[in-house]
Amino acid sequence: MGRYAELILELVNQSKGHLTAEQIFLELKKTEPKVVQATVYNNLNTLCQEGRIRKLSIESSPDRYDKIRKHDHLVCRNCGALSDINFEDLTKALEEQLGEGILSYDLKVFYLCPRCREI
Repeated sequence: MGRYAELILELVNQSKGHLTAEQIFLELKKTEPKVVQATVYNNLNTLCQEGRIRKLSIESSPDRYDKIRKHDHLVCRNCGALSDINFEDLTKALEEQLGEGILSYDLKVFYLCPRCREI
């Protein structure tokens, strides 16, 4: 794994949020002024393909990147805020319904966040 890939992986794994490619680029640029956006996108794609990070795609929002850890996501339908939530592992129940094994799943629960409910 290249130097930039290692730095990007570290940024994603240490983040408490769900960073976009642009946010990762801007953060990396602070310590690596010669990095270009294409390098960040290429490394993000490679890290996703290798299963080292996961990409979160949400309609009408830029892709975000997250650490590999069993958890699901709450997405505010109004403002797009994204936060982690932990449900019990649904793998066994899904496999029983399908009658076969599954590789993975990505659960997003859409709701209105507390801030948007106040409006």
